[in-house]
Amino acid sequence: MALLNEAEAQHARGIALEQMGRLAEARAAFEAAVALMPQRALFHHSLARVQRFSPGDPRLAAMLALARRTTTLPEAEQVHLCFALGKAFADLHEDQRAFRYYLQGNAVRRRAMQHNEAVALDFLQRIRRHITADVIAAQRGHGAASPAPVFILGMPRSGSTLVEQILAAHPEVFGGGELRHFGAALAAVGDAWGYPEYVATLPAAHLQHIGARYIDAMRAIAGPDAARITDKMPTNYLFVGLIRLALSNATIIHTRRDPIDCCLSNFTTLFAPGRLAYSYDLGELGKYHRAYDALMRHWHDVLPGVMLDVQYEALVADFETVARRIVAHCGLQWDDACLRFHEARRTVRTASVIQVRRPIHTGSIGRWRGHEALFAPLIKGLGEEI
Repeated sequence: MALLNEAEAQHARGIALEQMGRLAEARAAFEAAVALMPQRALFHHSLARVQRFSPGDPRLAAMLALARRTTTLPEAEQVHLCFALGKAFADLHEDQRAFRYYLQGNAVRRRAMQHNEAVALDFLQRIRRHITADVIAAQRGHGAASPAPVFILGMPRSGSTLVEQILAAHPEVFGGGELRHFGAALAAVGDAWGYPEYVATLPAAHLQHIGARYIDAMRAIAGPDAARITDKMPTNYLFVGLIRLALSNATIIHTRRDPIDCCLSNFTTLFAPGRLAYSYDLGELGKYHRAYDALMRHWHDVLPGVMLDVQYEALVADFETVARRIVAHCGLQWDDACLRFHEARRTVRTASVIQVRRPIHTGSIGRWRGHEALFAPLIKGLGEEI
């Protein structure tokens, strides 16, 4: 028991250091956890996130040895081991072998999750049906007027953490991270359920209360001085119309990425248990992304000029130009600190914690090309023609 407790403590320390951007120290802590309990796949997975594998790496050999008795591991451990091996072989550019492990790990995780694809897709369609331009026009003018909130939203793994890190480097911005404050504000006034149908008849007082409670919650974490406070909960894309009604001067930034790159990044990321069930099946992932994309086009149609689209590939290709556009959209003066986003010492608690600690790069763009046959269900779900 003492050995287990020490290993768990080292692992927890590694997670905290990883979130703070102290990656070398995080790696050392994860290595200590693995040394203490080499049979724990979770520890191997955490270490794999913060290291790059090279040919002959003894850590890969250790994971492959553990994989030979996969069926004796609990399902959660099987998933961690598959994702760790997928990361290792991706580092070695053995893409087909990496993808086979990702397929295996995703299949195990998906079987353990409750997800009704038809209900999920219908929900996105209902939002489009019930929050129309006429509804927004009729309900406009009742929300909180504060310009402080900046919503950064879009599909997970589309660049939202990078955009927030750029803004958080600005001296007038507080980076809030992935917050649940908007949903909590809805719940606090009794409006967490019945969305989206109730938006058309929502009393003006409720819109005022939602906005006011959200602002109060944001100020509680950011303090009174921040001119802008970011909220990068990606799934706030479900509420763009309601956000605009409850917070009439909020800034909204939509991060976008090549659909296949975005979906594959989701598929090769192990999210927190219970989250994003659609991301563990290629076909479901493709269809969900297509429905999400239709919803975002709808928001542009009913709220013209409100939401700034930031294309990840454009940001990588011409970083300063797009970064300046992002800062200007928030109503702020440019600050060169935004160019050094990777040096910011704030804590990051998302799946992109490693990427935002490094300078901008193009390594994650188009890696799927040449391997289309491996993920045909995704391409079919997206409705793409390659």
